[in-house]
Amino acid sequence: MQSIVRYIVSAFCIFTIPITQVGCEDTTDTTTQVVVFTALDRVYSEPILKRFEEQTGIEVIVKYDAEASKTTGLVNQIIARRDAPTCDVFWNNEVIQTQHLADLGILESYKSASASRIPSEFKDPQYRWTGFAARARVFIYNTELVSEDNIPTSLDDMSDPKWRDATAIAMPFFGTTFTHMMVIQQYWGDTPMTDWLSAIKSNGCAVAPGNGPVRDLVASGECAFGLTDTDDAHAAILDGKPVAVSIPDVGAGVVLIPNSVALIAGAPNPDHAKRLIDYLLSAEVERALAQARSAQIPLGMDLADLPTPWDGLIDRQAMRFDVRAAAQNRQSTVDLLKKVGFDH
Repeated sequence: MQSIVRYIVSAFCIFTIPITQVGCEDTTDTTTQVVVFTALDRVYSEPILKRFEEQTGIEVIVKYDAEASKTTGLVNQIIARRDAPTCDVFWNNEVIQTQHLADLGILESYKSASASRIPSEFKDPQYRWTGFAARARVFIYNTELVSEDNIPTSLDDMSDPKWRDATAIAMPFFGTTFTHMMVIQQYWGDTPMTDWLSAIKSNGCAVAPGNGPVRDLVASGECAFGLTDTDDAHAAILDGKPVAVSIPDVGAGVVLIPNSVALIAGAPNPDHAKRLIDYLLSAEVERALAQARSAQIPLGMDLADLPTPWDGLIDRQAMRFDVRAAAQNRQSTVDLLKKVGFDH
């Protein structure tokens, strides 16, 4: 596979036995437990964490995010407990908010041996977080509503009058959509970004609670196309929905958003936390996430030549963006989104 998509691989099957789910403040035994906050969808993260339990005997206490507050809710809880952390590991579904925690001094440096398989562009130089198992931002479109000569390929297509009231985006303050907004702002600048957001809002773009609901709006025919992640789109394709995907060109390549994993500074169970981080960064886990319905994109160099469901689609270089600069500019992105009116 050319460029970044050569990282996708096949993988092993994993079980879906439930894991204990409680808030960080519920943990009491620090000798046999590890506490993890995860923003990756539970259907994908839970089997991975269960496998870690089975292999190590360490009980995993998990706090999942809510669809309506992807990533942001967990980040805020971690910040609130920064002086008395009861959480050990943060498994985020993107990188910029993880970098924000690093900038606040909430993450501890940990150079996992497993991180050596990950290219340097997906790692914090100070080893406060490491990326793995990426997703690409794509347009999902309804093949019964969008003809081959009208397939959306540019973000500007969302403001085209012919698609009035026919496009969708997830609430842009949360999750990978918020990351996408920060990346676009970094590349375009404030004025073009404001103009684009105003144009799609004026064109009747629907704002859904998350990327999954965007997928569902398109799959049902309520919208012709929308912005989502490859994992959500892949689920609809597997379910036989009349959908396909295309790449929304930002002008600098595919926007690829990896998961990230980090050790919380002052974690009560640091040894178990490091073992979990080592596991999450392993080839075994990247294979599992590639084989699952999420079809996530392994970043490990040892998996670079294995096939991917996205072969022939994502065949350009991934867009490079400055993670730290985006994290430091996050409030500017929030203010811009509010200025355009996406908060109501």
